[in-house]
Amino acid sequence: MIHLYKKIVVPVDLAHLDKLSKAIDVSSKLAKLYGAEVFYVAVTANVPTEVARTPAEFVAKLRAFTASEAARNGITATAKAYTSHDPSIDLDDYLPRAIEEVGGDLVVMASHVPGFIDQLWPTHGEHLAAHTSASIFLVR
Repeated sequence: MIHLYKKIVVPVDLAHLDKLSKAIDVSSKLAKLYGAEVFYVAVTANVPTEVARTPAEFVAKLRAFTASEAARNGITATAKAYTSHDPSIDLDDYLPRAIEEVGGDLVVMASHVPGFIDQLWPTHGEHLAAHTSASIFLVR
């Protein structure tokens, strides 16, 4: 079997998992197909959020999500969390770092329908494509 991808990075937002289901499913299927490991990466604030009151609680929830997905899909998966003052701004800094730290060769991430604002600011996927050597798979 050819192992085209070995380490798949999947950015997740625990507050919006319903919007990520397609990307999560695609990453799981690719992981099974290629025998790859999945790394669910998330960035949280260092203050209470709607998901968790503390970064430690956030990490616990991310690990629980990761274990659930690994068991449900029969894959090997690892959780990787970062803490930031402003996750929405710092995401573009933490995702390339995560990809490099785990040796990710594929990123599978959810996308949105492009709008006017995307003409002014690059999307996270576009930023990753320009700042990493990993392949980027956007799932809409």
